[in-house]
Amino acid sequence: MQPLEAGEPLSIGAYRLLGRLGAGGMGRVYLGRSAGGRTVAVKVVHPHFALDEQFRARFRREVEAARRIGAQWTAPVLDADPDAPVPWIATGYVAGPPLSAAVTEHGPLPEHAVRVLGAGLGEALAAVHERGLIHRDVKPSNVLLALDGPRLIDFGIARAIDATASLTSTGVSVGSPGYMAPEQIRGTDISGAVDIFSLGAVLAYAATGSAPFLGDSSAVLLYKVVHEEPELGELEGGLREIIAACLAKDPERRPSPDELARRLLPGGAAAAVAAGWLPGPLVREVSR
Repeated sequence: MQPLEAGEPLSIGAYRLLGRLGAGGMGRVYLGRSAGGRTVAVKVVHPHFALDEQFRARFRREVEAARRIGAQWTAPVLDADPDAPVPWIATGYVAGPPLSAAVTEHGPLPEHAVRVLGAGLGEALAAVHERGLIHRDVKPSNVLLALDGPRLIDFGIARAIDATASLTSTGVSVGSPGYMAPEQIRGTDISGAVDIFSLGAVLAYAATGSAPFLGDSSAVLLYKVVHEEPELGELEGGLREIIAACLAKDPERRPSPDELARRLLPGGAAAAVAAGWLPGPLVREVSR
């Protein structure tokens, strides 16, 4: 967490800000605390989105939908204000690093942890899709690793921006080039299968330490996702087969979220998490 800088808000809504957790193309994330002592993550969109009434309307709808998800492996939406001068959303704070940071610092996860990760996120996506939602931006930085299980984050803002921005018109794309599904890149009709493709890429990254599609520019990455097979390194056996199925170019060939979770961990994620799922170095980091 970084200290607040001059010009940054000291509070948002009912939450006193304690520091900045991160920033990206869509906005900034702050650690906040309510008057009752609850710790939350507050995401504030970039001001230029606030000027777009279409964005605000979409954001309002998506936040209300996200409130209803309530899946075990997601960070719950607690509060939001789409009508604020700069719209924001508050979710439960998850004490754990993003997958991206964990792999960068500690290397790939062991197979058991990858299976628990995939099963938990598969169960989360099943709940999301059952409510007619699509996440659209499943990537390592949107997956948090906590002692009590993985969490999929960043609902609401990504889907709202999807209605008001495109890669060609504004330089903002919903989805990250190396993790977007082929049909997402082509701009054709999409379904929840795009999230499964992205999750497959996330699991490949978690298991090997490298994304399955690499390139020195967004254009190269997008081309490879659409036209080339993924690079899965030394992955082998059942885990390789499952991840490869998620990364099928044809969305009809990808497993459903429930099927993916069962194939990865037939007994479900909860029991495996309760028995301890993170490797020692990550346990020590999260426990500090």
